[in-house]
Amino acid sequence: MLNFVILVSVILIGAILVTIFRAHTLVQVVRGSKDGASLGKSNKINAALFLVFLVAGIVLFFGYSYTQFDRYTVPVASEHGAVTFKLFWITTAITTAAFILTHIVLFWFAYRYQHKPGNVANFYPHNDKLELIWTIVPAIVLALLIFSGFKAWVKITDQAPENAEVIEVFGYQYAWSSRYPGPDGKLGPSDYKLIDTDNKLGVDFSNQYSKDDFLPREIHIPKGKPVLFKIRARDVIHSVYVPHFRLQMNAVPGMPTQFWFVPTKSTADMAAETGNPDFTYELVCNKICGKGHFAMRATIVVDEPAEYEKWKASQKSWLSKNPEYLSRIETVSPIETAVAKEEIEEAQASL
Repeated sequence: MLNFVILVSVILIGAILVTIFRAHTLVQVVRGSKDGASLGKSNKINAALFLVFLVAGIVLFFGYSYTQFDRYTVPVASEHGAVTFKLFWITTAITTAAFILTHIVLFWFAYRYQHKPGNVANFYPHNDKLELIWTIVPAIVLALLIFSGFKAWVKITDQAPENAEVIEVFGYQYAWSSRYPGPDGKLGPSDYKLIDTDNKLGVDFSNQYSKDDFLPREIHIPKGKPVLFKIRARDVIHSVYVPHFRLQMNAVPGMPTQFWFVPTKSTADMAAETGNPDFTYELVCNKICGKGHFAMRATIVVDEPAEYEKWKASQKSWLSKNPEYLSRIETVSPIETAVAKEEIEEAQASL
């Protein structure tokens, strides 16, 4: 291996020396101390190679994009996903067209204006009209793209519909947990001071709204109905990412975030569409949150509305599965106790 590294290093050093010598020769030609004949045929060859590289690059770019399209694009399975997907392709089309156009001009100039005897450069330092065109046109296009994206983003992160299914998604190193409201339809409060080995989410189970909350192994959501993810993190920044829903929102410690969406395809629908009977929606963390980041994923099941209600009715509250935890709940809320304790300590310190 060491011999290989030494060989590659020698080759690179040689290439660098040749390039330096070549650049020195070009500088002498520009200064007039040497004529263009000293460049030999290599100048014409390099100019032609610019065009070859341009054509080959464009062909390979579009060829790869076409043949691998299904590998890097997944079906859209949410209402807002169709909007963001459209915005994505509009942006991609505009930026790709600009990239190809500018590089066609760039490589053509390298070929067209290669050094030839008698060729003299035209000094053209300023053109107000051109500068206005390439400043104003991109500014207008970018403003329209940004406005369209901002409009979609505001709608996605705005207040969820009243009939939305509210689910808390909680990230920690290195797993996801979810919490659903019970029959009362309301999630109970939580506090990081209550987090322990049993109560991983820090739920205040002394509160009446928390007593019927349940924490399932899988995240189930109904097809065709608004779903609101209330997102929290325990330790470091994570990110709730579900590519099929075009859903992504950071989970930040100490700063609750949220994201609402409407799933349009059940798990069974996607299995049929993709031809994969084992298809599952996955929730993954796309922040590098630590050494166990690779394993931080959860399964999402999109049910038909009737199946979802049946599944939800079959779930038991967390407290009913952990009756021993009841003995640890004080008459006064632990959150209120902690706040009162802090107030007492502050008062004592001020004396």
